[in-house]
Amino acid sequence: MTKVCVKKRAVYPGTFDPVTYGHIDLIKRATRIFDQIIVAVAANLSKQPLFSIAERVSMLKKATSRIQGVTVESFDQLMIDYAASKKTNVIIRGLRMISDFEYEFQMALTNRRLNSKMEVVFMMPQESYSFLSSKLIKEIAYLNGDVSGFVPSFVAKKLKQVLSDRK
Repeated sequence: MTKVCVKKRAVYPGTFDPVTYGHIDLIKRATRIFDQIIVAVAANLSKQPLFSIAERVSMLKKATSRIQGVTVESFDQLMIDYAASKKTNVIIRGLRMISDFEYEFQMALTNRRLNSKMEVVFMMPQESYSFLSSKLIKEIAYLNGDVSGFVPSFVAKKLKQVLSDRK
């Protein structure tokens, strides 16, 4: 009997404004479970991102370039529709703190209601990244704090450049 190997793919959506070591940690850990991770960068204009979608995609591609099985794309549609278009029924979401859970649980149940075949896998980052958020990183950078321990050096440099242009 021949065993069939099925590749499993998942989508990890987010705004990633900017990408942090917490995001990268989750992506690396997800590749241990899934053969392919599609990092889907949301346009999400309601959050008023600091970086354009092209900049966020570019930073993520650079940050994940050495991680096997990862692709980075942008999207501007319902997550479940995007995931279905990528032929997957798995969405990865990160949970840092209990405060994330209520929002993520609500979104997961809404997505399940819209598409009962869609599954959400919640993953927690390494403890040392559990407090990180892109919003916090931007605030530290805006106040001239050192973000080098939270984001790749090229992201820290880009943050400093963009924020200095806005002052």
